[in-house]
Amino acid sequence: MGRVAVTGSVAYDTIMLFPGRFREHILPERTHMLNVSFQVQELQQRRGGTAANICYTMALLGEHPLLCAGVGRADFGAYSRALEGVGVDTSAALRCDDIGTATCYITTDLDDNQITAFFPGAMSRASAVDLTTLPDVSDVVVAADDPEAMARHIADTAALGARLTFAPAQQIPSMTDEVLRAGIDAAALVVGNDYEIEMISKRTGIALDGARGRSTFAVTHGSAGSQLYTSDGVIAIPPAPVRDVVDPTGAGDAYLAGLLTGVRAGCSLHIAGRLGSLVAAYVVEARGPQGHTFTIEDLRERYRQAFAEDLPRGALNSLTTTVGPSAGVQ
Repeated sequence: MGRVAVTGSVAYDTIMLFPGRFREHILPERTHMLNVSFQVQELQQRRGGTAANICYTMALLGEHPLLCAGVGRADFGAYSRALEGVGVDTSAALRCDDIGTATCYITTDLDDNQITAFFPGAMSRASAVDLTTLPDVSDVVVAADDPEAMARHIADTAALGARLTFAPAQQIPSMTDEVLRAGIDAAALVVGNDYEIEMISKRTGIALDGARGRSTFAVTHGSAGSQLYTSDGVIAIPPAPVRDVVDPTGAGDAYLAGLLTGVRAGCSLHIAGRLGSLVAAYVVEARGPQGHTFTIEDLRERYRQAFAEDLPRGALNSLTTTVGPSAGVQ
């Protein structure tokens, strides 16, 4: 098994917590003239972005993923050191001299609904990242990124002969039907929440039942768990119990990281899905998408408590120490 290259966004997240519910302030019959202001209770600045979040959790699980994304040279130094500190290889990141790293503004309400504004910054240059120059890559993740970059990286994955994990997420509306279908057709694993997968189905005409045999579709349902649609049927993955809901931002990225790490370790989908569910629970319990930490002992014990079975001893052998966020912006 070679290395995993992870494409997608790298961003600084400004996370705002609104102590109310969006639905109580937005009138459906007035959305044509929407003018809404939310006074937030908390504001935090965190490290985020789909590619960086996925890499972070995969590194915690013992992988050494390659971050393949566009970043700003001037403002990425501390972020790079933090990722390298947990085992992420940032040497393949495209460092841009004349533009900063992407910035995301996220407002979350009491129902865990989110409103997001995103400035792409260096992400808009990500199509210049050439995966075909990377040695020993057996897996590629194409996560939400600049649409042109996503198209290129789908093609690069085929040129490498690597296995594709496709998670277009927030970029589904920005992608052409042709590129979206290309990603679905080429992917061994497609990951998204129920809303995203429904959008994919409507855009491509590919129903989940019809998708069997093409690839495995991992569909998350928040606190209700997830389902893995495979050529052999549907595998229901229960949610891992959450000790305290703090912040759901990045839970989907962690789920993908756990699921793919399990698959790469040779685990069954039954186990890999539960691993994804468990690491997503860690994210929900922490501030920001890279604020979680665990030890191998804690991970195995929580897996046993959550699913009444042991995590196989052959999985995650390299996770041997306590790992977590570095100091500074989290």
